[in-house]
Amino acid sequence: MANSLSDAELIALAERLERAVQDREEVDRITAEYADLTVEEAYIIQQALQRFAERRGERVVALKGGLTSKAKQITMGVHEPIYGFITESMVLDEGEPLRISELIHPRAEPEIAMFLKSDLRGPGVTPEQVMEATEAVAPAIEIIDSRYRNFNFTLVDVVADNASSSRIVVGSQRMKPSDLDLRLIGMVFEKNGEVVETGAGAAILGHPANAVAWMANKLAEVGRHLPAGQFVMPGAVANAHPVAPGDEVRVSYDRLGELTLRCV
Repeated sequence: MANSLSDAELIALAERLERAVQDREEVDRITAEYADLTVEEAYIIQQALQRFAERRGERVVALKGGLTSKAKQITMGVHEPIYGFITESMVLDEGEPLRISELIHPRAEPEIAMFLKSDLRGPGVTPEQVMEATEAVAPAIEIIDSRYRNFNFTLVDVVADNASSSRIVVGSQRMKPSDLDLRLIGMVFEKNGEVVETGAGAAILGHPANAVAWMANKLAEVGRHLPAGQFVMPGAVANAHPVAPGDEVRVSYDRLGELTLRCV
């Protein structure tokens, strides 16, 4: 599909989002100005953001899925997930606090991290191949932080904004995926000691491996793949919840363990 915007215009939009991250200031959604922006163009903007990060010396350490629940897809009026990238500076050490002042309007959501021991190259990657390529899984909490005013955006906007990626913490406890049924694994998500969400791995496209297979095959359309040595975030197990200084969130998985994140 031909771009409706020039490469220079797409780069300028990426620079606008990059400044929003650096200045921690929300901006109007792109589609308010460019209503005809396509998903393909939005991924070009996202790739420009990745190049900016790499020029700063950042290293991509993970890819993540978004809109991987059928309910969220229905809400957004879309028929497939999206993906984004995670750089090393986005990753918090376990026990390290989340500094709210570094973000705009952060929200926490429960995730499962899947560590790859071999490449996943589409097209044609199956969920079975994903499980075979996965060395370990771990509990995780992702902090999403849309750069758009009032967290208001369309599908195209959120793709351009790197799927709202901002911070992630991954638990030190790891298990072999063959020792768990990731579809049935139960999850409890708490905020300040109160249960706010419960769920299971099946919330992620029926099985987390389905989301990772989709990602590998989608990346193949633009000549990319999921590389060994990185981890993949297949998508949230439940809804995201706003966090503020003083908050503490905890995700607990049956057998996989728990993970706590403090906000300061």
